[in-house]
Amino acid sequence: MRRLHRVRRTLNYINLSTPLGLLLARVGRARVTPGPDGLLLAYGYRFGFPIASAFTVGNVVLTKHPEGFLTGALLKHEDRHASQYMCCVGLPMLPLYVVAVVVSMMICGNQASWNLFERLANLEDGNYVRRSPWWRNTRSPQKE
Repeated sequence: MRRLHRVRRTLNYINLSTPLGLLLARVGRARVTPGPDGLLLAYGYRFGFPIASAFTVGNVVLTKHPEGFLTGALLKHEDRHASQYMCCVGLPMLPLYVVAVVVSMMICGNQASWNLFERLANLEDGNYVRRSPWWRNTRSPQKE
């Protein structure tokens, strides 16, 4: 494990985001297994919220899917979110993320396309679609 990942793991424990993620995994009856780069992968999360196929709280990546689902680009995307928790000093990321969802909804009607956190984690890696702002989707009336 790289030094950055060890530092992230430690800071996300101290800032309480990883303990919150572990609590959510326990309440959601997910099976937690060690993952790469200090991540903890929680499979079989039983609640329908959030809607995403996977979500991260601290260093804990939760998914409703069975073991083996968190791989490749999606896991890299969630890994970036774990680093965002570290940069946001943990739990403040949650309200900041909600604000980013609201801003994205106002700009394009989609929760992720203009969400700063999703864009920094690479939208496509998280299986999100890039959408244009609503003002670019308006068409001028056709001349006859």
